[in-house]
Amino acid sequence: MAALIGILAGDGIGPEVTSEAVRVLQSIGARHSHKFEFREGLIGGAAIDATGSAFPPDTRKLCAETDAVLLGAVGGPKWSSPDAAVRPEQGLLDLRAAMAVYGNLRPVVTHPSLYASSPLKPERLTGVDILVIRELTGGIYFGRKERSANSATDVCTYSRPEIERVLRMAGRLAMQRRRKVTSVDKANVLETSRLWRSVATELYAREFPGLQVEHLLVDAAAMHLLSRAAEFDVIVTENMFGDILTDEASMLTGSLGMLPSAALGDGKRGLYEPIHGSAPDIAGQGKANPCGAILSAAMLLRHSLGLEGEARRIENAVLSAIEAGQRTGDISVPGHAPVSTRAMGDAILSRLTAV
Repeated sequence: MAALIGILAGDGIGPEVTSEAVRVLQSIGARHSHKFEFREGLIGGAAIDATGSAFPPDTRKLCAETDAVLLGAVGGPKWSSPDAAVRPEQGLLDLRAAMAVYGNLRPVVTHPSLYASSPLKPERLTGVDILVIRELTGGIYFGRKERSANSATDVCTYSRPEIERVLRMAGRLAMQRRRKVTSVDKANVLETSRLWRSVATELYAREFPGLQVEHLLVDAAAMHLLSRAAEFDVIVTENMFGDILTDEASMLTGSLGMLPSAALGDGKRGLYEPIHGSAPDIAGQGKANPCGAILSAAMLLRHSLGLEGEARRIENAVLSAIEAGQRTGDISVPGHAPVSTRAMGDAILSRLTAV
């Protein structure tokens, strides 16, 4: 297998965690005789500083040529002025649009070894295995925006084709799992959500008659994620709701630093990133958890390159390292001193090469 992988390290802890994910991919490539070429590009605040653009033309060209893109994180206080002409987050939105990735896959899986790292009781965590599908290129984040001194407007718009394609993606994935999908909306208030629920009802009845379908309002979904998480299989929702709910769901796994994601479109080329932000407060200190980025690399192997066995090796190595007590500060427990970002990567690498 030969593949060109774009590396967009970004800002804050992005370069630190992305570096560990690249080391893991290099190890897997060498072990299984794959030829992975890595090519770096700028995005976010780093790109603004260098070029004035959060998603410069060279990065756009790179992403068009790659088989997959691995992203670190973007943003930070340096670029967060309310009056900033260009913001790092715009680079992320432009990247998603340029790659035509519209469905964001965010797995949320709990493990007994991490129960103590979660603020929830262990009985709330047993058996949780959720796949959240977040619509990624529509809704309020991409709608018309206006602002004056005394008012502001953000328009949320969805079309039937936009809704259908992400619902269809969720349906296909649910049929490969436990055949249950929960569609989350706010249909008691929002017209976009009423359209979403109507389309979901029609599409699943027509195209996925063997699927168990549940509709939940987003506020109820937020509550049930903490009270009956193990009952969910696939959750599909619009852009902003998915952004918020998956940050909440990270508390089931013990830390935001544990969650990977894959952004996919109609082809195999995808965008892969941990769901955490740039964490500028700990950037450069070796405290960041690289597991989300490393698990994102595993998703890259699975979804873009079709290397299921190699993806599972990485996932098993991450879990094995954690079970052995190797943990960064965000998931550390009494009796186990936190390890650095690099040491966490070393612990995972040692388990990849042990067998």
